[in-house]
Amino acid sequence: MPFDAARPTTPIHLVDKATLPDLLQERLPEARDWAAACGFDGGAGELLLVPGADGGLAAVVFGLAASAPSRFAVGALATRLPAGDYRIEGDNADGEDAALAFAMSAYRFKRYRNAGEASEEKPAARLMLAEGVDLERIGRTLDAVGLARDLINTPANDLGPEELAAAATDLFARHGGTTSVTLGDDLLAAGFPMVHAVGRASSRAPRLIDCRWGEEDHPKVSLIGKGVVFDTGGLDIKPASAMGLMKKDMGGAANVLALASMIMAARLPVRLRVVVPAVENAISGAAFRPGDVLPSRKGLSVEIGNTDAEGRLVLADALTLADEEKPDLMIDMATLTGAARVALGPELPPFYTADEAFAARLATASEAVADPLWRLPLWAPYMSYLDSSIADINHINTRGAGFAGSVTAALFLSRFVENAGTWTHLDVYGWNPFERPGHPAGGEAQGIRALFSVLEERYPAG
Repeated sequence: MPFDAARPTTPIHLVDKATLPDLLQERLPEARDWAAACGFDGGAGELLLVPGADGGLAAVVFGLAASAPSRFAVGALATRLPAGDYRIEGDNADGEDAALAFAMSAYRFKRYRNAGEASEEKPAARLMLAEGVDLERIGRTLDAVGLARDLINTPANDLGPEELAAAATDLFARHGGTTSVTLGDDLLAAGFPMVHAVGRASSRAPRLIDCRWGEEDHPKVSLIGKGVVFDTGGLDIKPASAMGLMKKDMGGAANVLALASMIMAARLPVRLRVVVPAVENAISGAAFRPGDVLPSRKGLSVEIGNTDAEGRLVLADALTLADEEKPDLMIDMATLTGAARVALGPELPPFYTADEAFAARLATASEAVADPLWRLPLWAPYMSYLDSSIADINHINTRGAGFAGSVTAALFLSRFVENAGTWTHLDVYGWNPFERPGHPAGGEAQGIRALFSVLEERYPAG
């Protein structure tokens, strides 16, 4: 809700255990006894609803962690407050953070909720934004985050390669861009043999989605996203416990489309290209096999060590395509390895790049916008872990089994990049396993707000 000083709103006071006494002494003396009766001491996440003399809600007091409170902590209020209009009081009222926290926490995926259940949902609490907050900027961010979440949350029966291509086509058409799609066996003639090999076992044909937007003479920015709409593991089949969330294996594609949405909506002066290899890694007599040797667009022969490491194969062909036109900046995003989650957990995706200046800027932006990322090394000595006795390269670690899985995956991808000015690989999870402020359980946009901050600085809009 835009700022309106004349609109009646209920104040929200943010405190911790140390600052609560001053608030109750100086600004809310009438609430002292009520806070004591409720056992409210300002602990992190604690909520106090202060009644007024008329029986209505006079104020809200919410506890933050005393040390390094979460930037999105106030997002918890979006689903805990009764319906009404609110404003945040005092020095803690960071407008953009509060708006994002509130709106990102309120997100719900409702596509499969019937009308009766949807109508029973309680009216939402609304937050008045601080004066001067850029509503247009917040809107762009929320649209992008919602797009990524919606795509990831949609189950694979309703989001196959065709539907993913349609979503990309629609997004770029709305911004005046173009999309071409290479389908099925045409992938072989067009030079995408690994995309074809991974997707050929499915009854839903694989495809290479290639989207463009912007002026031809602007700096080239290429985004590549893993679009595996469902991953059975192929012939190296996953156990049921590992297959349940595999609708999210197109999280890389969802995130690059969301980032593209932000770029186009802000009209950054770039020549944007988005490449998404969209496949289903299924099982049939046509499935590729462990031990197969596949050709690649790059010309490297690739020995298949495990069919459940399919994402890096389709990305390799897509990276090669984008790299051929020598982009100024190339970013790929993928739900690529469980090893990244073992190392850093679901909330902190690693990124890899050889560009020290870009790495420093992305790390700074990540902290500034509270969009966590952590740099891991492209450790060259581990390249030997990908040696093959019969092909140019194996696509998985064959020497140090169980070691450095995310690093070796990034090193494999690096073999398919040579012309880009800067290349960065993000190994995202794309999913919140449990709800926390600003981040409902389910599909998630990761890294895109930090990346957009870097892009906005590097290519400022006129």
